[in-house]
This record gives sequence, C-alpha cells and structure tokens, in this order.
Amino acid sequence: LLSPVLVPRPSLSLHPSQGVSLGDNVTLRCHLPRLAAWVLLYHEGGWFYTKGKMKEQDAAEFSFVSTLRVHAGRYRCQYRVSESAEVSVKSDPVELVLTDLRYPPSSISLHPEQHVGTGTNVTIRCWNKDYRATFLLHKDGSSDPIKHQNSSGGGIATFTLFGVTPADSGTYRCSYRLWRYAFMSSPLGDSVMLEVTPSAAPSGAEEQSRANLVMALVRGFVAALVFGLGVFFVIDARSLWIRRDDNCGAPPRRPEAVQLQAPRSDSDCLTYVELQAEPPTTRSPGPPADSQPPTIYADVRTGGPH
Repeated sequence: LLSPVLVPRPSLSLHPSQGVSLGDNVTLRCHLPRLAAWVLLYHEGGWFYTKGKMKEQDAAEFSFVSTLRVHAGRYRCQYRVSESAEVSVKSDPVELVLTDLRYPPSSISLHPEQHVGTGTNVTIRCWNKDYRATFLLHKDGSSDPIKHQNSSGGGIATFTLFGVTPADSGTYRCSYRLWRYAFMSSPLGDSVMLEVTPSAAPSGAEEQSRANLVMALVRGFVAALVFGLGVFFVIDARSLWIRRDDNCGAPPRRPEAVQLQAPRSDSDCLTYVELQAEPPTTRSPGPPADSQPPTIYADVRTGGPH
C-alpha cells in the first residue's frame, strides 16, 4: 500500500446519493485537488479498486452497472501525484446503502396527530414485524435521515420532537436496517403529515383589557396612598393640639360658680372667660326676679407672671 504524504485530501461523492436499490446503477466520483496519475477506491471490507488515468484529470469515476449486495458499504478514495511519489491521505467516507425491496416497509404513527401548536412535544413511532433493526426517521426534502434509533423489544422505535416550530412541519417516513446487514435498507414506509401552527399574537381587545386592568390597579394604589396620608395628618394634628393645651396649663373649672361661655386665647396663653355670679341677698325666698343676674368679666392669665 501507498504511504501518504502531505498533499491535499480528495473528496468522494455518490451518484445518486440515496434511494439506490439492488440492481441499480451507481457511480462513485473521487474529486482531486491536484492532477493525479493513479486513483484508488477503498471498500471498508478490505478490498479496493485501482484506476490508472491515461491523461491527467481532476476527477475519477468508479461505476457499478448493476449493484449487488456485496457492493453495499463504506468507501474512501486516495490518489498519487503524477511523476512523483506523493500520495494523499484518504478522503472522508461515503456510504452506499442499497434498498432491498424484499423487506416489508415499516409502519408509522404520529401523536398528537397533524395540527399542533408551536412548542408542543410530538412523538413519532415506527415499527416492523419484530425484526432486530435500526430505525431511521426521514423528512421529505432532507437528503439524509434526521434521526436513527435501535429498536426496542417488539421491533419498535420512538422518536420525540421537542418544542416543535413551524420549521418542523412536513412529511415524515421511516425505514430500517437489519443489524446483520447494516448497509441494506427497507423501502420507505407510509407517511405522516405534521403541521405546526405559529403561536397567535394577543388580539387588540386582549391588549386593551390588560391595559385597563393595569390602570385600575394603579388608580387603586394611588387612592389608598392618598387616604393613608390623610389619616396620618389628621392624627398628627390632633396630637399636636393636645400637647399644646397641656403646655399652657389651663386650671380646672369650678362647675358651681363658673360657666365657660366663649373661651378665647392668644399667643400669650391669655384666656377670656365670662363668669355669671349671683350676689348674696337677705330677701326671703320668693319667685325669681325678671331681671338678668349681673355679669362679671375677669382676665385670667395662665402663662405665669408678666
């Protein structure tokens, strides 16, 4: 075998890239970044094809006119530069998977069915006739399977799509590959359709209702705040009035001889009171006179000496 040196790596492609059945024609094309005289195609099973080029070209093709089961597998290519000993490293692998129409197609189910909203978790279940196999989930428009899973007991595989979005909408199918023949596939089975609807934006009425609710809460808060401040100021003013009266030291009244008619006070704690008094008399008791009793006015200073 050739020992590789540091020259650019080639690339390998398969035509057609998928859906190749037993007996179909298929071509593997090795793309060369440099002109080469010899190109080798390796099969992972251990054998390889060597193709010499009569003239220098930038690609080499290897074709199978009628594919057989032994052609299925993984391939790489390698090249040697003209008139030198420089040899490239091998390309990345490509897989030739052949469909055997003798395999019965798998069944498929979808839950929830068809129409779901954005963010929903969707389950797709695939099963066959209790074959020990690897199941593959295909989506129309994707060249490669989007998921794969080994079957559980009973030949069933369950795929979960978490939090789907409208991009997950499409048609899904299943296939399987038997464990004994990893590059032999069943045909695609029945399909299921998934349609993901985007989340609806809040309507104008809902937005207006939310705005009204917020305004009502704000107004209620402001009203409660104003009421609380009002109660606080009333209580505080009453407390100040009581303390002022205590500081002025007003003497207690004598209820028998003093009747407070219209108390008035000024800044010097000077209080004016009207006293009603009846002078002593020697007359014998009799009906009261019609005249009003005399009124005595007095200045009472309660703030101390002046």
